[in-house]
Amino acid sequence: MTDITAENSGAARNPVAPGAGRTVASAVPQSLVARLARGITAAEGAATEWTVAPLTGEPLAELPQSTVADVDTAYRLARGAQQVWAARPVRARAAVLLRFHDLLLKRQDEVLDLIQAETGKARLHAFEEVLATAMAARHYGRAAAGYLKDRRRGGAVPVLTHTVEGRRPKGVVGQISPWNYPLELSVSDALPAFVAGNAVVNKPDTQTALTALWARELLVEAGLPAELWQIVVGDGPVIGPAVVERADYVSFTGSTRTGREVAQRAAARLVGASLELGGKNAMLVLADADLDKAAEGAVRACFSSAGQLCISIERLFVHGSVADAFLERFAARTRALRLGGGLAYGADMGSLVSQRQLDTVTRHVEEAVKAGAAVLAGGQARPDIGPLFFEPTILDGVTDQMAVCAEETFGPVVSIYRFDTEDEAVATANATPYGLNSSVWTRDLRRGRAVAARLRTGTVNVNEAYAAAYGSVASPMGGMGDSGLGRRHGAEGILRYTEAQTIASQRVMPLAPAFGLDDEKFAALFTRSLRALKALGFK
Repeated sequence: MTDITAENSGAARNPVAPGAGRTVASAVPQSLVARLARGITAAEGAATEWTVAPLTGEPLAELPQSTVADVDTAYRLARGAQQVWAARPVRARAAVLLRFHDLLLKRQDEVLDLIQAETGKARLHAFEEVLATAMAARHYGRAAAGYLKDRRRGGAVPVLTHTVEGRRPKGVVGQISPWNYPLELSVSDALPAFVAGNAVVNKPDTQTALTALWARELLVEAGLPAELWQIVVGDGPVIGPAVVERADYVSFTGSTRTGREVAQRAAARLVGASLELGGKNAMLVLADADLDKAAEGAVRACFSSAGQLCISIERLFVHGSVADAFLERFAARTRALRLGGGLAYGADMGSLVSQRQLDTVTRHVEEAVKAGAAVLAGGQARPDIGPLFFEPTILDGVTDQMAVCAEETFGPVVSIYRFDTEDEAVATANATPYGLNSSVWTRDLRRGRAVAARLRTGTVNVNEAYAAAYGSVASPMGGMGDSGLGRRHGAEGILRYTEAQTIASQRVMPLAPAFGLDDEKFAALFTRSLRALKALGFK
């Protein structure tokens, strides 16, 4: 193996992107904070909590904190609005989503500033949220009527039984959304709920509540009744259970540990839930891969949003015959990434969101290095840029005794593993309780799809990192195993927010003895009928 450790290569620290000139304080003035905070369902005089700008460590927003009583108020208001909303035609509800789509694209700079200020991510990665949200709005704005329309089904008796499957809204959806993608993971999950005729009570993470509040304002401007989307903000262990325990359906994105608790609470009430949880996602570079394209893809796969992306890659498997050549390309590109916190395009990677995330990343890297792993790139914090910056890091020689091997890091760290056969790569990639996303790189697309079908993840990208599958909004996205239950996007992404209702009308004769038939003759008639229906190919 070629020795390309960061120390021996003489590589300098990752370069710093030029500053943008604008400060977080100027982009997110307190007047904007006060206006958005009025969208929180909280009693007058409520206790407040300050959030912090990850890029600078400075105070960002003082937000009122909701109580359990406020959650009750939110559900009461939402239920009242939901009944009126559900009575509107589907196409009228869908029109709101299409207007929101246009407003979002027109005013994206406003929310890009908010996303960067609250999460610390690079502007290009913030734009991915705008892109994904607009695509979801367009899809459900155009396709909702087709997903929700009544469908004729085969009746008990042909001609005599007329059967229709309809879709009815659940009522009020309780939604808990995380800090890492505050626009996409709050709005894109809420849009299909709204167009299906539901109201939403949303608890975003306090750190990123401004982004969700801005999106709510924009949806109201697009025509959504204001009371239909209630936002509560507060301590997760207190407010989160209150949201779950009052919901007609629960949508949750977050950690696997918390997801289990949410699922238990929902199940105890016989309420459905969809859960998008953690991952330890794998990327496979096969022997015939285009190594330059694979290296470029690996940079996106591992370091977008500083690795704080549920579907980012943390385990990278490379065929032994191309490992040295690939790693040379990958490490060079990783070391060249520009770090920065400017509120403009130009930085390749931004900051982590909190001290907790920085501590986890630091612990995983330091423990691995102490146990014998080699650092091929990165490996250190960058307080010279901001309090929560950590360089994009590649670790080689990781073993299964190291925490970074199996635990979700959720930061800009990837571990390298070599393999000799595809069977070995697939088996090792699948050797995790998680099953969210994976990536396969090869010049042979048929081969790539065959390998993809063997990977136990809800989405697989061939010659892409994550965006191809996630951006295919007409197809379902979600996890297997400890990565969750249910799916967002596509038909499943909207039908989860509905109850299926069958309406069957019987004509001419009942499904019981009639017209003078006794029980025995009725049974004989239906026996002959069933045999005939099978012979004629009826389903």
